[in-house]
Amino acid sequence: MPDEIIIKQCSPTLAGIKTANLFPVDYTTEHELINDLRNLNNRLSSKGLRIIPVKYSNKKALIYIYRPSKLLRDLSNPEAVEILSAMDYPVNSPEKCIAKLMTKLRLEDSFPHEIGLFLGYPPEDVKGFIENKTNCKCVGFWKVYGDVQKANTTFNLYRKCSGIYYDCWQQGRTIEKLSVAV
Repeated sequence: MPDEIIIKQCSPTLAGIKTANLFPVDYTTEHELINDLRNLNNRLSSKGLRIIPVKYSNKKALIYIYRPSKLLRDLSNPEAVEILSAMDYPVNSPEKCIAKLMTKLRLEDSFPHEIGLFLGYPPEDVKGFIENKTNCKCVGFWKVYGDVQKANTTFNLYRKCSGIYYDCWQQGRTIEKLSVAV
C-alpha cells in the first residue's frame, strides 16, 4: 500500500488533530494486504496510530487508521455513549465498539450512521444526522447540525494540514517523520 494514499487521505490523523480516517484501497490478495498493514503498524504504532481493515469487498478493502487514545476520549463523551448505548454497542470498550462497527459494516450495504463517532465527528452532528438527515446547517467533512463556526474552523484546519503534509511528503519527508506522537 503506497504511503501516498495515507498521506492524501489521513493527514489530519497523522498530525494528531483528528481521531481517525477511513479510506479504500485495492488489493491483490488478502495476505498481501495484511502484510502491508502489519508493516504500517510496525512503522507507526510508536506514534500512537493503529491501522486495521474493517471491510473487504470485491478486491477492495476499507482501512481504518485511528488513534486509540483519542478514540477512547471521543467514545467516552456522554452524548456519544448515549448514541452508542441505544444501538447496543459495548460502550465500556473502544476495541469492542470497533468490532461491532466492523460487523455492521460487513453486514450492511451502507455506512452505519454512528460511524462519525469513530472518526472524531462531534456527537451533536452525528445525532443530528441520525435523527434528521436533511436539515443540516452546512456540509464539509461531515454534515453539521450544531456549531457551524467551529466545524468550518475544523474543516479549514484539515484542508490546510492535508496540503502541507502532501507538499512535505513530495519533498521527501517520510510518513514516519510526518506522523506526530500523541
